Amino acid sequence: MMSFKAGFIAVVGPPNVGKSTLINELIGYKLSITSHRPQTTRHRICAICSTDDYQMVFVDTPGIHIENYKAINSYMNREASSSIRDVDIILWLVESNKWGKQDERVLEHISQVDVPVILCVNKIDKLKSEQNILPFLAKISQKYKATATFPLSAFKKRDTKKLKQLILKYLPKQDIIFDPNSTTDKNDKFIVAEFIREKLMRHLKNELPYDITVGIEQYELKNNIWHIAARIYVDKESQKSIVIGNKGQMLKLIGTEARKGIENFLQKKIFLQLWVKIKPGWSNNKKTLSSLGYD
Repeated sequence: MMSFKAGFIAVVGPPNVGKSTLINELIGYKLSITSHRPQTTRHRICAICSTDDYQMVFVDTPGIHIENYKAINSYMNREASSSIRDVDIILWLVESNKWGKQDERVLEHISQVDVPVILCVNKIDKLKSEQNILPFLAKISQKYKATATFPLSAFKKRDTKKLKQLILKYLPKQDIIFDPNSTTDKNDKFIVAEFIREKLMRHLKNELPYDITVGIEQYELKNNIWHIAARIYVDKESQKSIVIGNKGQMLKLIGTEARKGIENFLQKKIFLQLWVKIKPGWSNNKKTLSSLGYD
């Protein structure tokens, strides 16, 4: 009789609720990029956690948001909504004592599927007492009856072991889905580009990070060193000078921090080169988005 369990677990919620941070904690290593900015995650990414007894495939999704004024926003919403279909479990993240229009939009999508839904109330570390969350949970239960409720703080690295035990309770018995040594469904070039974009999101102010994307132009192993060249695309000439910074200092900082993360991920030394190129209107052009991997 089969005892092995495996399945896809979609992690959904509004932007900036902590989905990527939680997934990194659940799998035990950094895969999904994080920042304090909404819409850091743009693509659907599978993060794979395998043991002798189970394989959990966490699907990191862009935050479902209301703003839909550019092609890239439409792309992210499609990625998020399609991730909910054909999964075995949904982890629905909400922020403690916070409910808005974007949460309502997420709820609309969740209500259309028939799988176990675990309501994860994140950022409870902001509360003076966990008892303060009870009225909030009662309010949500009037809107939707989740299969289970799990308060947690992804940032304090606690409760993730208990959460995995809860997920295992609802994970179906079936054969392994991915090779047990796999960590993600994305290739290394994709992850490398994401690590670079993470540093751009963290260091650049205002709306600039949302007008930026990264493309890998060289990815080659020579003498046991990865030689990587990446081009950073911006929308305007003024943005290019900001990314480069005074005497190239900003670009140098981003390259230095990105290199450390990439080396840790690839477990090899890397030689990283970064360039900045103006590509007007890239985020609102479907053809350009497709050429940059948004398809």
